[in-house]
Amino acid sequence: MSTLTEAPPPLAPAEPEQKPVRKRGRFTPYWLLLPGILWLVVFFALPMIYQASTSVQQGSLEDGYKITWHFATYWDALAEYWPQFLRSVFYAAAATLLCLVLGYPLAYLIAFRAGRWKNLIMILVIAPFFTSFLIRTLAWKTILSDSGPVVHTLNSLHVLDLTNWLGWTAGDRVLATPLAVVCGLTYNFLPFMILPLYTSLERIDGRLHEAAGDLYAKPWTTFRKVTFPLSMPGVVSGTLLTFIPAAGDYVNAELLGSTDTRMIGNVIQTQFLRILDYPTAAALSFILMAAILAMVTLYIRRSGTEDLV
Repeated sequence: MSTLTEAPPPLAPAEPEQKPVRKRGRFTPYWLLLPGILWLVVFFALPMIYQASTSVQQGSLEDGYKITWHFATYWDALAEYWPQFLRSVFYAAAATLLCLVLGYPLAYLIAFRAGRWKNLIMILVIAPFFTSFLIRTLAWKTILSDSGPVVHTLNSLHVLDLTNWLGWTAGDRVLATPLAVVCGLTYNFLPFMILPLYTSLERIDGRLHEAAGDLYAKPWTTFRKVTFPLSMPGVVSGTLLTFIPAAGDYVNAELLGSTDTRMIGNVIQTQFLRILDYPTAAALSFILMAAILAMVTLYIRRSGTEDLV
């Protein structure tokens, strides 16, 4: 008697080993970043390297400059021009504070109260950008002229007596004084304060204000506890965008000030274009950059916000 055995089922053919699919276009983001990187290298990194090498050179324009690693140029420049450094920081800080005081209410108005007039007010805010920086500054020479209505009004209100006592003006004049320079800086950089503030305020959810009102918070309490803390990214961004260019500005001090109101930007411009002392000018530029970078870093850390508009 024979026994029948069932044959085992045939084995399934082994699947061919699949090679990992190469993702197409994984280098596309890097190609898109390449133009910006090249722009920064050519127009930022290379000039910085050139200026760094210039700051440690010695020589003259006739005989040529050679790199001698003369780092004493930094100390000599700082020792001679430290008053201009302090004056630049003081003027820039005063202009930044004025821009914040003037710009925050306007940005608040545009964000919450402007209604259908919002676009018109925004156009008026950026309208100064339609003209040259130089023309805007020259206009202030007419506004603050000795025979103009501004000086006459300030004299009538005895405001100049207070500013004379503070050392911001001299006699009945406003031009060629620290007050004129700060006014020019405030006017020219005010839009840089208003725009980040407006952007930050517009992001605030209006229901938060309603919730504060439902909890019987007064308007000032709502502003102090809700609105202002949530607008801190705009405050930080606006103050940085105002302070940094104001500290290195030289046009306002040149056109609205005098020799007693010269800022460090005026010194650098003079060293580069008139005295032709390139190592000193380059050293002053790097000192200014390092000082601003240190102050900005400390300010951002102390501001308590990492979200910048």
